[in-house]
Amino acid sequence: MAEPLGYFALVLHSHIPYVMSHGKWPHGTDWLTESAVETYLPLIDTARRLESEGIAANYTINLTPILQEQLASEAFKAEFVDYLRQNIDASRADQKAFGQDGPLWMAGIAYFWEQFYAQQMEFYINGLDRDILGEFRRMQDAGLIEVITSAATHGYLALLGTDESVFAQTRIGAETYRRNFGRSARGFWLPECSYRPAYEWSPPVPGIQPTMRQGVEMALADSQIDYFFVDTHLLRGGEPTGTYAARFPGLMKLYEQFRKNFQDQPDRHPYQPYLMFGSGETHRPVAVFARDPETTAQVWSGDMGYPGDAAYLEFHKKHAPSRLRYWRVSDNKADLGAKEAYEPWRAYQQIRSHADHFVTVLKDTLRKHRDRHGRPGILVSMYDTELFGHWWFEGPEWVYEAIKRIANDPEIEMVSCGAYLDRFPPKERVVLPEGSWGEGGYHYVWLNKDTAWVWERIYRAEAQFLDLKEKCANNEAAQPYLQQLARELLLLQSSDWPFLITTWSARDYAEIRINDHFRRFEGIASLIDKVLMNERPTEAELALFAESRERDPVFDPIDLNAWSS
Repeated sequence: MAEPLGYFALVLHSHIPYVMSHGKWPHGTDWLTESAVETYLPLIDTARRLESEGIAANYTINLTPILQEQLASEAFKAEFVDYLRQNIDASRADQKAFGQDGPLWMAGIAYFWEQFYAQQMEFYINGLDRDILGEFRRMQDAGLIEVITSAATHGYLALLGTDESVFAQTRIGAETYRRNFGRSARGFWLPECSYRPAYEWSPPVPGIQPTMRQGVEMALADSQIDYFFVDTHLLRGGEPTGTYAARFPGLMKLYEQFRKNFQDQPDRHPYQPYLMFGSGETHRPVAVFARDPETTAQVWSGDMGYPGDAAYLEFHKKHAPSRLRYWRVSDNKADLGAKEAYEPWRAYQQIRSHADHFVTVLKDTLRKHRDRHGRPGILVSMYDTELFGHWWFEGPEWVYEAIKRIANDPEIEMVSCGAYLDRFPPKERVVLPEGSWGEGGYHYVWLNKDTAWVWERIYRAEAQFLDLKEKCANNEAAQPYLQQLARELLLLQSSDWPFLITTWSARDYAEIRINDHFRRFEGIASLIDKVLMNERPTEAELALFAESRERDPVFDPIDLNAWSS
């Protein structure tokens, strides 16, 4: 077989913050159930259809540990079936209403939705035996896909206040994966692609002294991780576009401390993995892949990418009270009132042409790389999994068509990231500066004047937890309370909360969640103080602990030894 132009890795990042027992709609479990029916089940079906045709899907998919916890819970399984039944009932009610009063075309789309939810119900109950995680495990064991892990609750690792917190997020993420997939994870998704090297770190909020911190790769190596991902600007080592010093001087203060250690490295490119050894090469090397900038906007952008095509289903406009969608993107994308009727047959005509175009873009990009460097490279396209199906309804079918074309094209080979490393172990070393894939390439989306209070609470809780952990080392009576305190700390650290505050997409909900977890953290900490002093906790303190244990029973059992560095 002739050498291909290059290799292609599709990397999908699946994450929903912990929403079980924390609301339903508009923010709460509906986030999870919508993603399950519109994204996770269709992508499983995509891989199964390809498998029946003798094609391995070969995508690399991250399922965050907190998402794994939710998908595996009996509470979710019952909630999901109820959600599917409700949508079947809603689509039937719409059919009846539109059949009587019109417009008739909406009755037809309502029938389309009835069939969609009924088929997903059948697939989930009888095809998967209500076990989404089990099917991902089966497909990985069969060599069809690769599943990787992430930080426990998607904590923003570059800004966490202690090395112990970074190691705990990483170790619990690795252990949760082992429990669910029966093997160690090879790959790791850094939440928000946030990375920090080793250097003397000054927290960007007042009152905390600078301290020497370990690089994030040290925690990954500790958990036996083989590779992770960053955005392209970190690989090249240059200053990210816009560090927002004018908006939040604490960011520039952080950046100035390590920028002198890195210089612009324009010859580095995202079409090969590199090795990272960390400070002093005291740990096993970890490989790093970078996101390809050429294909990102082509798929991700709603303005210039495929999801913005006029024929595809419009995400934002929903019919009340059913919340079903009946309209397409249309030529006038901005005006929801101008949306035209969704025509599924028309949408599915576009999928094949967009798959053809994507393969052309892949080949052109890989050809340019080979011509310049004299050898094939690997192009890594990274996307939020929920783009495919939830945000872009036709996305899973596009994935099917694109993978099928790549499998039948001798000039390009699709591989999982782990398989590529096995065949082509990296040799070139790299050091990386600090940053993320957020706005400006830095931390601004998660750390700004509107979210500084969040980090003050996180840093306070981290320090208090480590203090209590040390004091409780030989106190058996305190251990159940300390374990629950650890769960509240992990949930408080979720990167979702500052993100939702900054973007205003669910600001009120995020602020409620932060205050909720911090309230329970402080209450349980107060309870532990009383246990240490051999005092009897109050009924209110015991009730708060019971509430926490009922609402937030994640990562059970939880290993408190994870909090060490």
